[in-house]
This record gives sequence, C-alpha cells and structure tokens, in this order.
Amino acid sequence: MRYPYMSFIVALLFSMPLSAQKIESVFVDAAIKKLQHSKEYTLQVANLMPEEHYAFKPSPDEMSFGAQLLHLSANMGWLSSAYLSTQKNPISKEDAKLISKADIIGVLNKAYDFSLDALNKFEIKNLADSVSFFAGQMNKLQIINLLSDHQTHHRAQILVYLRLKGIKPPSYVGW
Repeated sequence: MRYPYMSFIVALLFSMPLSAQKIESVFVDAAIKKLQHSKEYTLQVANLMPEEHYAFKPSPDEMSFGAQLLHLSANMGWLSSAYLSTQKNPISKEDAKLISKADIIGVLNKAYDFSLDALNKFEIKNLADSVSFFAGQMNKLQIINLLSDHQTHHRAQILVYLRLKGIKPPSYVGW
C-alpha cells in the first residue's frame, strides 16, 4: 500500500463527531484564513517591484507586472460578486487602465477586502449550490477553490517577473 496510514486517517475522520455543517464551516473558515494570508503575501510581492518595472513584460504576449495584479483583482471581484455574494463588484473596467504602483496596490487591496468580506458573510448552507459558469455547472465550493487557484496562478507568474528583475521574492506562505 502506497500510503499505509491512509485507511487509519480516513477511519479516524469518519469516527469524529463532526456534522456536515461543521465540516463545511471548517472549510469556509480555512478559506478565509488562506485568503487573508494570500492578501498579505501578494501585497509583499506587489510592494517589492519598483514602480518603474510595473510595465515590465517578460515577453510581448504576456501581461505586464501591473496588469497581472489588475487581472487578479478583477477576477476576485467578479467571482465574489457574481457567485459568493449579492454585493456589487467594486472593481471596474476603469481600474484596468491604472498604471501607477500606488493605484494598482489600492485596487488589489479593494479586491482582497471585498472577497474576504464575501467569504466572511458567506452562508455555509449554500456551499453545494449549483451555479452556471462559463465552463459549465459548478458549485460554490468550486468557486471558492477557483478564487484561490486563479490568484495563485497569476501571483506565481509575477514571482518570476521579480526574479527576472533580480529581486528575491518573499518566502512562500500558502496557508
């Protein structure tokens, strides 16, 4: 057996007196904590890049460092407003035109704060609710996972941008 203790762990988990609602609550609480840490880490990364390199692209077909942050922000605002809350998306099309480091970091903060607020107000009873998504039907649990995965994907790209500019990224925090 590749993981000899796996059956023991699974049996232990199922023997614990956790209701489905408690498990869902644990998941949402963990997603909130992870998103808060992601905000802190992404802001560290954003602050490390000098403003004169916010327009940097490693190749012509890539987004610039600043555009990556704005794209990440827009996606978080969209996912949170369209699928996790009833609040209006605070990230506008005008935000995508911003170029200064301070303005982009302002949008990044706004997006993270909005998404964190949406998760903090999210009702766990809606976790399994099905939603129409451009890639097909999904549930809100999948949307929360996508919220995390998408920002991680783009942040990983800008970590490379930092390295290409000779800047050492901060130590990873993924929890």
